[in-house]
Amino acid sequence: MGSITIDNVLIEWLGYAGFMIKAEELVVHIDPYLLPDVFSPEDMADILLITHEHEGHCNPDSIRKVRKPRATTLIPENMSLQFRGDARRVEEGDSLTGDLNIKGVGIEVVPAYNVGSDYHSRADGVGYVVEIGGLKIYHAGDTGLIPEMNGISCDIALLPIGGTSTMDEEQAADAVAILSPKTVIPMHYGADGISANPEKFSAMVKERSPGTDVAIL
Repeated sequence: MGSITIDNVLIEWLGYAGFMIKAEELVVHIDPYLLPDVFSPEDMADILLITHEHEGHCNPDSIRKVRKPRATTLIPENMSLQFRGDARRVEEGDSLTGDLNIKGVGIEVVPAYNVGSDYHSRADGVGYVVEIGGLKIYHAGDTGLIPEMNGISCDIALLPIGGTSTMDEEQAADAVAILSPKTVIPMHYGADGISANPEKFSAMVKERSPGTDVAIL
């Protein structure tokens, strides 16, 4: 766990696939899971994004800790869990940008799935591209290496490397070559028995995509 600030946008990895993004007095949380017992009010979410319903990504206890009373929550269309307040169901292809932005934050909903697998099927989950503070930040969710990545534009990519129903280190390095972000941050390892080698991933990215910085948090 750790954080990095890029162009006045704070990106903090909270463990597993959970991230907090802060910019322009707004706080965005994605897939909160491994949270401290005491969570600071100023770090609570104005916008909460859930990629899919698996426990490590849609954890009710963590959601209760992190959500402000007036937070806007985006959830995939097929999720069974119900949310109170401003909760909106989304599906891949939805674009909440321009006049449709949420609290000044543009959000694109993109595919996330494993090819040929029912565990992370295309109907179950999504990824997000969040435009905040002048940066486009892509959270890939639980996904394999999919052809739709060719159409995703981002400055920063948050990519799973765990290899258990997601990309492994090598596949994630291939994704970096497709996406060409300025910075990539590996995620989805170090919890729930999922191990990966972020240094191995970093070495492959540096060899294949020398124009991309790797930030291991």
